[in-house]
Amino acid sequence: MISQDTIVALATPSGAGAIAVIRISGKDAISIASQVFASVSGKDITKQKSHTLHLGHIVDGEKIYDQVLLSLFKGTNSYTGENTVEVSCHGSVYIQQQIIQLLLRKGCRMANAGEFTLRAFLNGKLDLSQAEAVADLIASDNEASHQIAMQQMRGGFSNEIAKLREELLNFASLIELELDFSEEDVEFADRTQFHELLNRIEFVLKRLIDSFAVGNVIKNGIPVAIVGEPNVGKSTLLNALLNEERAIVSAIAGTTRDTIEDELVINGIGFRFIDTAGIRDTQDVVESIGIKKTFEKMEQAQVVVYISPLTPKGGIEEVKIEIQKIKNQYPQKALLVIANKKDLYTEEQIDTILAELPELMFISAKNNEGVDELKEKLLSFVNTGALRNNETIVTNTRHYDSLIKALEEIQKVQWGLRSGLSADLMAIDIRQALYFFGEITGQVSNDELLGNIFANFCIGK
Repeated sequence: MISQDTIVALATPSGAGAIAVIRISGKDAISIASQVFASVSGKDITKQKSHTLHLGHIVDGEKIYDQVLLSLFKGTNSYTGENTVEVSCHGSVYIQQQIIQLLLRKGCRMANAGEFTLRAFLNGKLDLSQAEAVADLIASDNEASHQIAMQQMRGGFSNEIAKLREELLNFASLIELELDFSEEDVEFADRTQFHELLNRIEFVLKRLIDSFAVGNVIKNGIPVAIVGEPNVGKSTLLNALLNEERAIVSAIAGTTRDTIEDELVINGIGFRFIDTAGIRDTQDVVESIGIKKTFEKMEQAQVVVYISPLTPKGGIEEVKIEIQKIKNQYPQKALLVIANKKDLYTEEQIDTILAELPELMFISAKNNEGVDELKEKLLSFVNTGALRNNETIVTNTRHYDSLIKALEEIQKVQWGLRSGLSADLMAIDIRQALYFFGEITGQVSNDELLGNIFANFCIGK
């Protein structure tokens, strides 16, 4: 699978900038670079040590393209595990294109998406879960997703899976050995120790599987739908949360007819707030479409912020009925019930209402009162204890799927052990569990799987 081609790609974002980095990797990377690089000190870069920097010019015969800084990484001492050269040139788009085209004429080919990291995996520099963490690290846009990606790239998740797989493999070897001596009715694998190992593996797998609920929302952001009747202050609340005039606010009911979305990072956790059309009976065709979208966004949201139509004059019973409707329709979703326009209430009125509706939060979105408390409440819905304790958190759907399948096989082995199942039948389920463990780290892989994973990378990585 390891291509012998020497590949080239722009490693920095496309477009003009102060500098750009062009990456070359492959067995001929240094020799190709030497054909177009003229060192200011006259050095032959093919004879220089790994991890050295060289100032010079990119040239094509007598033509000089740019003054550059060239970085050398030899053999297994590089990111890809093969000869790698990085050319830091000026960030002109013209210069970038001219240098890449020159390298293509000298024998390089354009890299495929993620091919540098694919080569790092194939050359044993990273396992598959670490390689996937590279893409997550590039995509991370808040502290929490960055921390998870860094932990996975350092091998936290891989090490945990590898340890379980190694222990299970040792017992699997003993079970397989018993099959060779089946006529002599001997047991090499201590069944008590094996039972304890399976229980421990089951516990760890369940913990990792459960962590996906947290990891997935941290990685992708937590969608929060802001819902309620027209004119209760949904758009005003969105603007207060984002601290900018993101949504149009007016006294006219039904101003918001489409959903408005924006993201906010609160204490390192990404939230995606969705301002929706006010829910009411209407003959307006456009507004009706917006209300339909409101219910769609409520389906997709992890948290529903319901801004009640409560006023100092009353409406408690109506609010109770609406809260129950939302709970019945979306029993799995976290629900925050808001009474907006706190400045219109007296302290006595607030105390009376809270006695009837203790889950209610009073805020004034217009005056930015209670908005910080609302953010704290939203954070409380996210279990980041594991993140703070540096525990492994699963964020990748492929890993989650493999963990589920591995757990199913482990539970089959447990059942077989309790039922006195023969060693040859237990061995089948053990092999399957080992297979799913190997899928995560790449000890078991195929071209189609690798193609799907690395196709999502940027070209220069």
